Amino acid sequence: MGRGTIATFMFATGIENSVPTIDGGRTRIDEMESCHHYSRWREDFALVSEMGICYLRYGPPIHSSWLGPDRYDWSFADDTFAELKRRNIVPIVDLCHFGVPDWIGDFQNPDFPEQFSRYARAFAARFGWVQLYTPVNEMYICATFSARYGWWNEQLASDQAFVTALKHLVKANVLAMRSILQVRPDAIFIQSESSEYYHAESPAAIGPAELMNSQRFLSLDLNYGRRVDSEMYEYLFDNGMTREEYHFFLGNKLKQHCIMGNDYYITNEHRVAENGVTQASGEIFGYSEITRQYHRRYRLPVMHTETNLAQGSSGREAVDWLWKQWANVLRVRNDGVPVVGFTWYSLTDQTDWDVALREKRGTVNAVGLFDLDRRIRPVGKAFQRLIRQWRDVLPTQSLCLTVPVVMPSDAGGDQEAHQQARAREIG
Repeated sequence: MGRGTIATFMFATGIENSVPTIDGGRTRIDEMESCHHYSRWREDFALVSEMGICYLRYGPPIHSSWLGPDRYDWSFADDTFAELKRRNIVPIVDLCHFGVPDWIGDFQNPDFPEQFSRYARAFAARFGWVQLYTPVNEMYICATFSARYGWWNEQLASDQAFVTALKHLVKANVLAMRSILQVRPDAIFIQSESSEYYHAESPAAIGPAELMNSQRFLSLDLNYGRRVDSEMYEYLFDNGMTREEYHFFLGNKLKQHCIMGNDYYITNEHRVAENGVTQASGEIFGYSEITRQYHRRYRLPVMHTETNLAQGSSGREAVDWLWKQWANVLRVRNDGVPVVGFTWYSLTDQTDWDVALREKRGTVNAVGLFDLDRRIRPVGKAFQRLIRQWRDVLPTQSLCLTVPVVMPSDAGGDQEAHQQARAREIG
């Protein structure tokens, strides 16, 4: 790799670090633990390097790193991030992935946003070479599963609880971006958010489906300071958002630091009945059409930040899904959408996502590039081949498809100082 700042298309994977609580907060689902990352992290990072992957969605375990207000235990992060830097792997740091420490409670806590911003600043100050961040992962999904479906964390199921969780999650993300920029002025934020669509299954279902298709944008509207749709304005204020809170979000001017990361799974499209009940529809529009919808709304560079499919009985299901997603990425790119990265999530198989982490069963979900014994799956071989074939093609075709990243091995050099000075000027 070249020295200094490089422009690169970001082929990525991730280490699953979801940590929601269930059973009224008594049980924590820790995916790093269930996937054996705590004991095998050196091996996991070696696999990333062997795959030829330079970008890794990764973060410290929030519940064991953030011990209280301004109290942190960075011991695990010190070891793991030192190894990432040694290997010249660029982390996209995932600071809050579906859970908070026990002492915070849950996402109904109004103290969470400010406290989290302090945690983010402390991390950025300690690991100053880190440039890419997803401060809060999938804000819309986290609020939905925690406060609308009643599955995780606060386990509530009401519109008011949903709006409360959502405004706290998005405010935490915004304040964290501000805090990180104080330390790292050229930081880039990749909002990994679920890209959803709701299909009406009958004329009587058009109204409920349109409402849900407006709600899917709420987290990013607030995060990017975009005025929400009129029916969402009423919805937010009917369910506890104040004028002062709404104008806090409108005052955001951070889009110039952002990449719109969108996640797409076969479960992201839904059929809506006339009574508002939804069920999975499977892939109808697909990633390319839904991504165009999001890009038209926000006009930001795009990264496909999550996808996977379980390896089935034929052994080709995940491989075929990988190539379908990549074809969709190329489709939106050829339509003029600036796509800067693509991610298979995650490096290894996961557990209990077949029940959306609502129970701690230990069921292995065969969605990784590697299984939990760290043996490569067919989709891992296919992704490695895809990266090898396309890595050097996309950047040479279009500079708009690249991101200026200071590689870990070049942290602290003259180029980084120049880039940060320029970032301060842009502001």
